[in-house]
Amino acid sequence: MPHKVVVVGSSVAGIRTAQALRAEGDAAITVIGEEKDWPYDRPPLSKQLLAGTWDRDRIALLAEEEAASAGITLRLGVAATGLDTAARRVRLADGAEVDYDTLVLATGVAARPSPWRPESGVHLLRTLGDSTELRRNLVPGSPVVVVGGGFIGAEAAAAAHSAGCEVTVVDPVPIPMARIAGPVLGELLSQVHARHGVRTRFGVGVRSVTGTQGDLTVTLDDGTRLRAATVVVGIGAQPNVEWLTDSGLTVDDGVVCDEYLAAVGAPGVYAVGDVARWPHPHLGTLVRFEHWTNAADQARCAAHNIAHPDARVPYQPSDYVWSDQYDWKLQIVGRPQAGGTETLLGDLESERPRAALLHADAEGRLCAAVVLNWPKALLQCRRMITAGAEAVEVRNLLSTPSQP
Repeated sequence: MPHKVVVVGSSVAGIRTAQALRAEGDAAITVIGEEKDWPYDRPPLSKQLLAGTWDRDRIALLAEEEAASAGITLRLGVAATGLDTAARRVRLADGAEVDYDTLVLATGVAARPSPWRPESGVHLLRTLGDSTELRRNLVPGSPVVVVGGGFIGAEAAAAAHSAGCEVTVVDPVPIPMARIAGPVLGELLSQVHARHGVRTRFGVGVRSVTGTQGDLTVTLDDGTRLRAATVVVGIGAQPNVEWLTDSGLTVDDGVVCDEYLAAVGAPGVYAVGDVARWPHPHLGTLVRFEHWTNAADQARCAAHNIAHPDARVPYQPSDYVWSDQYDWKLQIVGRPQAGGTETLLGDLESERPRAALLHADAEGRLCAAVVLNWPKALLQCRRMITAGAEAVEVRNLLSTPSQP
């Protein structure tokens, strides 16, 4: 009888795990997904799909005929509600139970709920349904308020602006992107909104949202009232782990794993993608990373370790993140480390600035880079981080005239 692998989660981490497992052998693979929609890619939801430049077919992760040809069974539109690790059985919302030999948890994250809940008009942005509904309400000329100046908020603001809406972005943090990009690039990214005709209110929070879709009032902490037809709330995400409360797994801001992505607390269980919390090999601490590249890379690693239990390999992260905001591209590779230094290079004054913030570790080696609108710099930094190059070598390379 084939080894039964059940994957809970039908987004990129789950689907890529199933595909990698199929490439590894003849396991019986079942993917369980809470959403009824056929598996799709999430990054375009706040970018191309929301802006209307891509259609639904372009974001598909796995076509129905591909799944049938690969022998991957999908059970969509039903959530996992419980896990019995002793019996190796997953309980579903429709009352069914699914047995497994190996289980892969790829349930991802959910958008953090809005604390402001008027009758209608407040939108989150995490699922295909969210993106589709929000797109319908981006009426040219209508006022839109986006609460949250991080990746999702900035991308949603750019899409709303491209749809012809009058957009205001609100965030209680004075420089919303400073935590990710540093104060200088963070300030530059804060200015991208104004450069594209989008208003910002940074350093002030939201007190309330009242009214209904088409006629909303957003009241800020300083008493300012903003009129809005639509409000988008992008204030973070939280891992989908509630259903694992009585599973015996170690759940702490995600599913805690070892270096092989095996879940702590029960044999035969792995976790991948946004829900997995694992020991970073260079930081010496547990991390949970919410991004597409990490999900796809972890899927391949977990599939290998499941298929080759006697030759498992520890997960080695690529630590790569990107965000498209208007016509600017922000890319981040690696992870800054304590005791290191920073060097900022590039042209910050042009209409479309390009820059690279280089992070060196305590020994002077390049360990991370934040790159804005500079593709060749990103490629060089990724290569040099892998090679363990000194940051000064990278700085000298990028400072030459031949690096456009």
